[in-house]
Amino acid sequence: MTGTIYMIPCPIAEAESVWEVLPKANLEVMNSLDYFIVENTRSARRFLSKAGIERKIDELEFVELNEHTTSQQDIERMLRPVLAGRSAGVISEAGVPGVADPGADIVALAHRHGVKIVPLVGPSSILMVMMASGQNGQSFAFNGYIPVKEPERGKAIKALERRATQERQAQIFIEAPYRNLKLFDTLRKTLSPKMRLTVAADITAKDELIVTRTVEEWQRVAVPNIEKRPTIFVLGI
Repeated sequence: MTGTIYMIPCPIAEAESVWEVLPKANLEVMNSLDYFIVENTRSARRFLSKAGIERKIDELEFVELNEHTTSQQDIERMLRPVLAGRSAGVISEAGVPGVADPGADIVALAHRHGVKIVPLVGPSSILMVMMASGQNGQSFAFNGYIPVKEPERGKAIKALERRATQERQAQIFIEAPYRNLKLFDTLRKTLSPKMRLTVAADITAKDELIVTRTVEEWQRVAVPNIEKRPTIFVLGI
């Protein structure tokens, strides 16, 4: 009998207690596991320690699944304990694993082997931004990172604008925090004045920022404080 894979969310921002943003019911599952597939071992150990799990951290086994995992054989090796009957928890560095974060590859392989996947409740920055943006929550798409260099970047922004306009679908995208201000400047110069642009930074943190304005309104106000802060952008009409 195979084990179960639990998709374990963790806080997006630093908090006094992880249980400020996570349901305490998750702790029972976390206490039952001794094998974790994680984006980063150090941050996963810190999260589990702060969560107050019953097992000693040094007794747990961690394997890393991240952008440096390029071999299918490595992923298959990670799944072997689960196929042998051992349950595992998948943890990303922030938020929910498998959504804009590593985890999907091991889950896809697990499905091919008939392994049960259980997603636990926790904060998703993408969904939380949509909840608070006022953009179209009936139809939206997450596009990940858009190109860095021109002219590809400008073309990508105009393509998102066309989709938002023609399909009435909110378009969500992100950027590396140190390039946020440059992207924001490009958006103000490239997008049509009437398009609505949501800027959201540090979701769930005490200094959380979520603001939706038209592009022409953004052109008349001060640049938001998003330099080197995890930020999500949403484009709509």
